[in-house]
Amino acid sequence: MVDRTELTSVDEVYEKRSWLFTVRDDYGAAEEVVLVPCEDTDERAGESESEHDGAGPVEAWINRCTHESQRLDRGFGVAMRDGQIICPKHGSMFDACSGYCDNGEAADTTLVSVDVETEDGTVYLVDPDYTFDHAGEADEGETDDEGPSSTSHLGF
Repeated sequence: MVDRTELTSVDEVYEKRSWLFTVRDDYGAAEEVVLVPCEDTDERAGESESEHDGAGPVEAWINRCTHESQRLDRGFGVAMRDGQIICPKHGSMFDACSGYCDNGEAADTTLVSVDVETEDGTVYLVDPDYTFDHAGEADEGETDDEGPSSTSHLGF
């Protein structure tokens, strides 16, 4: 049996259209992850509705655009349209199921995935590279999105 941590319900991810949480990697560094609905009908072909509790599955992605490390969910939900996650900075669109982007500044890149599974309407973190820390965004200063905190890193 794989170690797993209960995160939230599939229903909540579908109602809110995304669910943000923070994990820690093997070195203790914080990383934000976003759960999004994945309604890929091709992937679900032949599966019964009961396997997904009447809703589609969910996918988990590191909360960062592949272009310039822009946060996809800035604390108030992911912008989505037609099953695609929209980067709020440049408008690149990532498929919610595969993480692949075929347009904009992030074209031909794929979001970094985090392993989750669903069972009986509950979403679980099962990725061996991460440990659940808390629901919601990382505390200010926990992630390395801001760049160096000192000008002493500048080079000429």
